[in-house]
Formats: sequence, C-alpha cells, structure tokens
Amino acid sequence: MNENPTPAADPARGRFWLIQLTRLSGIVFMLAGLAVLTGKVELPRAAGVVLLLVGVAEAFIAPILLARQWQSPRQ
Repeated sequence: MNENPTPAADPARGRFWLIQLTRLSGIVFMLAGLAVLTGKVELPRAAGVVLLLVGVAEAFIAPILLARQWQSPRQ
C-alpha cells in the first residue's frame, strides 16, 4: 500500500495555505486602513485606524498563533 498521503489529504498543506491567506488578508486590511487614513476612501479616520490595527494583528500575530496551535507535541 501507499504510505505517503496524497497531496490533497496532507493537513500540513492546508494549514500552510490557511496561514498564507491569513497573511494576505491582513495586508489587504492594512492597505484599506491606509487608504482611509490618506483620504482615498471617504470613511471616518477611526475606521481607518481600526482597519490598520486589525490588519497588522492578522498579518503578523495570527499566523504565529495558528502555527503554535498546530505545532506537534514535543517528545
């Protein structure tokens, strides 16, 4: 029998892509926040600050937390 999992069944592959998408969406939030803060988008300044802070947390903190949660137990 084949002991190697198929690429679609490998949980590490799905986790990798989820972390990458989390980083990408964080960058999108940061860009949206900067667009509001620079006046390119007509929203209150507070909304821009919130978008920027959420984007920073999502791009830099959330991937670390996800990786830590999925980390294999130490032996």
